[in-house]
Amino acid sequence: MTPAIKLLEQAGVPFQVLTYEHDDACMEYGLEAAGKLQVDPASMFKTLVVKSDTGTLAIALLSVQDKVDLKKLAHAFGTRKADLADSTLAEKTTGYVIGGISPLGGRKKLMTFIDEAVILVETIYVSAGKRGMQLKLAADDLIRLTAASVVPLAVVSQG
Repeated sequence: MTPAIKLLEQAGVPFQVLTYEHDDACMEYGLEAAGKLQVDPASMFKTLVVKSDTGTLAIALLSVQDKVDLKKLAHAFGTRKADLADSTLAEKTTGYVIGGISPLGGRKKLMTFIDEAVILVETIYVSAGKRGMQLKLAADDLIRLTAASVVPLAVVSQG
């Protein structure tokens, strides 16, 4: 039982917990989860702890197949620059380990941004708070529970 699961139970939100055997050699946690659970990577969202140039921390969620556009992230913050928070700060702030950071139930309540691609999915998969454990829930429920701002975050590929 993780804090994320407890939060969902307390909120009365329908969800499923999905587990898989995490390979410690794999550092592409979200893509690994999508592959092992046979889920479309467009529905599997990674949780990034991000930091504005003013020091404000937030959660950014985007599809595991996408990369975050730092200019778009800064725009979401309303600042000139933004970047990923370092892993030690991310773990300390959320109470979760890298590769298992959930957007739900973290130690501190952080502002949350979710990439606009979320409007294309009804069901979303996010970390349950442990490597090898994912949550499946309605995208609308995740947005509501995190009070997320739906904004453009992903790098748009030229092609």
